[in-house]
Amino acid sequence: MTIHRGSCLCGTVSFTVEGDFDSFYLCHCKRCQKDTGSAHAANLFSQSAQLIWLAGEDAVTSFTLPDSRHSKSFCKHCGSALPNTQNGGMLVVPAGCLDTEVKLMPTAHLFTASSANWEAKLKLSEVPKFKRLPK
Repeated sequence: MTIHRGSCLCGTVSFTVEGDFDSFYLCHCKRCQKDTGSAHAANLFSQSAQLIWLAGEDAVTSFTLPDSRHSKSFCKHCGSALPNTQNGGMLVVPAGCLDTEVKLMPTAHLFTASSANWEAKLKLSEVPKFKRLPK
């Protein structure tokens, strides 16, 4: 059985996910853009994996957009995205909150018609890369 460890930015919340992920989606919908403050969300999904809170469960808060299935959990201290369980038992884990390596490659990009206008023009090979913050 695969075990993933994860935590929030401030270290208050830590957890494990026991089991395998079924899919890994990069979602470009406007809700996920607002939710992450980025071009897309990167979420892992599992119907069978178990989420176990190790510390800070009382610091986890959740928000569900009214009249939608869009839901997120986050640390009330630092705002880091954290796993949540959707209606129907689907576990959704933001890939960036995991401290262990994710071996599953993204399954698909979703809602690409809603992609940020600058994303379509982005040519990753032409964007400068820095190992640290540039001076």
